[in-house]
Amino acid sequence: MDNTSDVMYLVMDGHIELQKYRYFYFIITLTVYLLIICVNAVVIFVIYANKCLHEPMYIFIAALLFNSLFGTSALYPKLLSDFLSERPVTSYSACLLQAFSIYTYAASEFTLLSVMAFDRYVSICKPLQYATLVKISTVKKLLFFCWFFPACEIGILIILTSRLQLCKFKLDRIFCNDYSIAKLSCGDTSVTNLYGIFGLIITVFPPVIFIIFSYIRIFDVCFKNSKEFRRKALQTCFPHLFIFITFSFNSCFEVINTRLEGNVPHIISVIVPVESFVIPPLINPVMYGLKLQEIYSKIKKIMWKRKMHMSF
Repeated sequence: MDNTSDVMYLVMDGHIELQKYRYFYFIITLTVYLLIICVNAVVIFVIYANKCLHEPMYIFIAALLFNSLFGTSALYPKLLSDFLSERPVTSYSACLLQAFSIYTYAASEFTLLSVMAFDRYVSICKPLQYATLVKISTVKKLLFFCWFFPACEIGILIILTSRLQLCKFKLDRIFCNDYSIAKLSCGDTSVTNLYGIFGLIITVFPPVIFIIFSYIRIFDVCFKNSKEFRRKALQTCFPHLFIFITFSFNSCFEVINTRLEGNVPHIISVIVPVESFVIPPLINPVMYGLKLQEIYSKIKKIMWKRKMHMSF
């Protein structure tokens, strides 16, 4: 710990096994981060710039991609800085801010995925009621809820954690999370831990249950209709379902490994949680950009115009 100017610093010991090849990891991480920014920004711009894509499904996709940019920006800049440091450290306040941002990203991801499942459910199972149930005003309210509720819930958790007095200052992680910070405290953490479990339950379980219910109904309707209807429905649902399963697996691993302290090799416990900041942010825009014909055609049109302009 360094108490210079009354600022408390934490040592990020999760980097120990990565330090030997830190410059290699720096290049890989920087490449991934720049790629994430580019591919997500392109799809968001295409949706924003084309009024014909200002429909609920595409607005939700843009919101999901924006959330990916928010989440990765909470991790990658600090991670890149740590790879260039001999011994990575972070101030306590910066660690709390990173934990708040990462948790809000994860909670918003689940909430957004459940809202997108609702959109697909109504579109496929109740097509005649879609215009009534999923209006632009409804979309705005849902998106506000998707970010406001997680931010408030996580904010309370971080406030509770910030009141704890630390007696240890080595964090065996490559990024900050609330439970790992709480374990550094020498005081009673029962209130913080109980609220953390409560927050985890209300953040994860309702969206997961709703998404599963939605897809049971969607698959039921699909298999009762024609092959063409089934193909089109599953084409729009597959990217969402893939991201939901991937993100849920990584989140589940992180919770089990962190809270239950599973007997997992250190390098695996470091890498697997980071996949939540690699796979969804990279796969989301690629799958939505290529699988959904409307977005793909707009991207092709933009690239073609750019190619023609450069040729002249």
